[in-house]
Amino acid sequence: MADRMDDVDWSGLFHAEGPASDTPRRLAALLGDDAKAFVDGYTHLWSTTLRREGKAWPATAPTALLVAELLDNPLLGPDDPSLPDAMLAYLYVVGVAADLGERAPEIRSLAEDRAAELRAWTDRYLSADAEFRARMWRDGTGRGELVLDQAALACFDLVPAFLRRTLPHLTSERARRRTCAAAAVGSLARHPLASGQRPALMARLTSMAQAAGTPYDRATILIAVGGLGGETRPWLSDPHVGVRLCAALAPGLTGDDTAERMRRELACSPGAFVGSFGDMAPPLQFQFTPYKDLLTPAAVR
Repeated sequence: MADRMDDVDWSGLFHAEGPASDTPRRLAALLGDDAKAFVDGYTHLWSTTLRREGKAWPATAPTALLVAELLDNPLLGPDDPSLPDAMLAYLYVVGVAADLGERAPEIRSLAEDRAAELRAWTDRYLSADAEFRARMWRDGTGRGELVLDQAALACFDLVPAFLRRTLPHLTSERARRRTCAAAAVGSLARHPLASGQRPALMARLTSMAQAAGTPYDRATILIAVGGLGGETRPWLSDPHVGVRLCAALAPGLTGDDTAERMRRELACSPGAFVGSFGDMAPPLQFQFTPYKDLLTPAAVR
């Protein structure tokens, strides 16, 4: 991990709070035994290296590379087996941020054509104070937005590597880790280079959903299945309302009368959906955009 950190010029990147020079130190604390530093590092990972809506900063792609390595590091929370699950959840979010679809070639072309301009904007941003940085987002040139698109493209280019690191966790001995891995695969396998793997992955995730021991796990996996284009129709009659509603969200069921009725049910009663999982939070996808938006008053309106 130290070698990977040293390979990155963190001083030339930024995150939510400005220059990312502090990111390597804070991420290294995730492997240490200083409890306060660990909490600071974990908070930094989730609150600072990702944008509020779950999109990418320039520091996100190299951070995600380190997170992928942390997955299999025995020093990560030896007494807390849920920490690798959190790293898988992070890769899920990065996969969503990197899901550029047909925009990737356009962004790449624009970023290459304006490379010097974007580098100059970034250098100026890194040397500015917080007030001036805030003004730079409103300069009307669109450079800042293209820098952020470039950051998403950097994540896009790394998605195949993240997917390779995630796949072994689908066979973890821990049920919740398998579920978190399934969620991550559901976003990462949308990458164009994963198209050949997708049929086998959909079949595998479908089998996992059939065998899932809890409604939370089943619902989480079904969102992944649906997002990859898999068949979730059989679960529209699941005895658990949360599972039924997650199955209904599959894009492939758009226009299906039963699924549309369930989507309206979710929009009208997001609280009932959340409550259906009892003491559990809703599936992890609902902690982030776009699924998080389904639980807001705007979705009801």
